[in-house]
Amino acid sequence: MSIKKRKYVNSYIEYGFICVKKNGEERPQCVLCDKVLTNDSLRPTKLKQHLQNVHSQHKDKRRIFFERHSCALKKMRLDSNGTYYETSRNAVEASYYVALEIARNKKPHTIGEDLIKPCALKIVELVLGNEGKEKVAAVSLSNNTVQRRIEDMALDIKDQVIQEIKSAAFGVFSIELDESTDVASCSQLMVFVKYVHSNTFKEELLFCSCLETTTKAVNIFEKVSSFFESEDLLWKNVCGCCTDGAPAMLGTRSGFQAHVKRQSPNVKGIHCMIHRHALASKTLPAPLREVLDQVVKIVNFVKGSALNSRLFKKLCNDMDADHQVLLFHTSTRWLSRGNVTQRVFELRNELKLFFEVQKKSEFVSLLNDDEWIRRLAYLVDMFGQLNKLNLKMQGKNTNIILFKDALKAFTSKLDNWKRKVRLSNVAMFEVLSSVMVVDGKEQIIPEMEKELILQHLASLESEFVRYFPEIDDDELDLIRCPFTLPVEKVPDKLQDEFLELKTDSRARDLFREKSITEFWPLMCDSYPKVAERAIRTILPFVSTYLCESGFSTLLQMKTKERNRLNVENDIRCALSNTLPRIHELSKQKQSQASH
Repeated sequence: MSIKKRKYVNSYIEYGFICVKKNGEERPQCVLCDKVLTNDSLRPTKLKQHLQNVHSQHKDKRRIFFERHSCALKKMRLDSNGTYYETSRNAVEASYYVALEIARNKKPHTIGEDLIKPCALKIVELVLGNEGKEKVAAVSLSNNTVQRRIEDMALDIKDQVIQEIKSAAFGVFSIELDESTDVASCSQLMVFVKYVHSNTFKEELLFCSCLETTTKAVNIFEKVSSFFESEDLLWKNVCGCCTDGAPAMLGTRSGFQAHVKRQSPNVKGIHCMIHRHALASKTLPAPLREVLDQVVKIVNFVKGSALNSRLFKKLCNDMDADHQVLLFHTSTRWLSRGNVTQRVFELRNELKLFFEVQKKSEFVSLLNDDEWIRRLAYLVDMFGQLNKLNLKMQGKNTNIILFKDALKAFTSKLDNWKRKVRLSNVAMFEVLSSVMVVDGKEQIIPEMEKELILQHLASLESEFVRYFPEIDDDELDLIRCPFTLPVEKVPDKLQDEFLELKTDSRARDLFREKSITEFWPLMCDSYPKVAERAIRTILPFVSTYLCESGFSTLLQMKTKERNRLNVENDIRCALSNTLPRIHELSKQKQSQASH
């Protein structure tokens, strides 16, 4: 037989009791002594009895006296069984989640109180009524509150990352770093870290900090060393350090990597492979360089004038062109040359008509020149191939094996293209092939153009070999094909354990099922020596892509309107893969509704 559950009545406040919920049932709580009675006590006689026996000096007080005590009690931090505590904690937790989304979306902290909360209140009022609106109103989203929430979450994320680094497989980790100047002329140093956690490779933002004065190698090294010391991280555990090619980073005597090697001689210093790719791709024979310069002049003439831009856009629109605007060339942007030349080639007919109207004979003569168009078409093809390679090298969770495979494939293509061009075959260059067809007949490429293309392909190949001497390195065979590698190619101290791994059928099955970065962390316990060798080889960063991506986030976050923002906490919340422990953080806070 079920026991009847009694309900709280608002008039019970006259006896000094409010309602709290525990285990789904309503219970009376005294506003004078905070004592919570049983559900069976929800009757006037028992409540009045408690008031007379325990608080006899207040038995004749009026209702307003108990209501004042009720308000004071609600402002107190009650235990987790109290209704107010649950509502308060939920409100605090909600404010953390909103603050996290504000940081991830790079929005100003004031957007919480200025936009998000008013919209939420109106939505809840219309959908759920005033009761729901009152609950949402308890969520504090003021500017200062959002800032404190982001700071709490950033600190929690950092603590988690530091603990994961210290407990990483073999204790090793790698870093990549770069420096850039923000909109307020502050030099921001960004450092990312990679380590093995929970049997997988993990990349995280280690810290972002401002360089107060100069940006020399010694300043960068002191900043990183200071962070290491404050968090008890050791330089001897760093297995790789990736930077760009600036003298402050790569200088053999006083560069950052030179300072690192003095602290830990076994650190592998890496020059960002994407930057090396951009340097190797710059080679161009003089005739092709002249074509590129002329393309830039064409673009600058059209886009350098607001009137010309509008007229050209209208012309493209009238001619139903695929595009309506040209793209500016920026030498520092990795994909710029390919995008600019492709857009000019695709709009060459519209450009020719535009320049005829503008009476720019020098540009009209270029666009009427078949030789110039062929060279432009070749540049579109070649820059397109280089852009494809660049895009393959971008992204998160890359490693030396993926980069080497992509580079080796590209150098093999260059060698094959040279062979085919010698035979006057340019079918692999789609855009060039399209302009070689005249009146339905495919033309043979002129000898001069053939020699120019061969010269460019040869110079590209030599530049890639110069900038990437490790392409043909066999060092990765142990990691890439451990079950087919002859034991003689393995270092002596690893051979016994390597043979055990090689004959382990379960490990062989795992190798077939998993990727290389998934397989080797699983071998840490069974074959620690071989696994450590493999992890130390593929753990280092091979590009500064994460830093470049982080600076793009910084650019969106720290604008002219927010030029005084200290970005360290916001950018950690925005870039981190580790989630803050919001539920635990909210337990330590008390709700304060926005005014």
